[in-house]
Amino acid sequence: MNKVSIEIKWGVIFTIIALLWMVFEKAMGWHDVYIAKHAIYTNFFGIIAVLIFVLALRDKKANFYNGIMTWRQGFVAGLIVTIVITVLSPLSQFVTSTYITPDYFNNVIAYSVETKVMNQEQAEAYFNLKSYIIQATFGALVMGVVTSAAVAWFLKTKKE
Repeated sequence: MNKVSIEIKWGVIFTIIALLWMVFEKAMGWHDVYIAKHAIYTNFFGIIAVLIFVLALRDKKANFYNGIMTWRQGFVAGLIVTIVITVLSPLSQFVTSTYITPDYFNNVIAYSVETKVMNQEQAEAYFNLKSYIIQATFGALVMGVVTSAAVAWFLKTKKE
């Protein structure tokens, strides 16, 4: 357990910050009044996500590998963080949809139909808890792998 405690810590931190981001989005009105802006502004969380991975792998490098970390070691650490985030993803999505922003699905369905992006049936099939849990889980996995690879590359110890 001690070998992966840093990764577990950062996976939990990531999930908590993601939940706080949802509170922020809701407070900004991106889930209701300004829902038209949601698809653009929600992407800014990507910057925060990458920053968290940088902090996680820097923590692992400094406090487990004594400042010397290969790309492979960093990538594996990032993958473990990703697995923690992926496992917590369904719970995080449930909390978001049930407690933080329970009207989001109704609002985004109405907006999608009103703007003729989707018909009612398509919107209801796409914007629901089950669909979002699946999207969040696979999204966390894919983005985590890519982010882990990139961040590990930049944080690996350079040969002198």
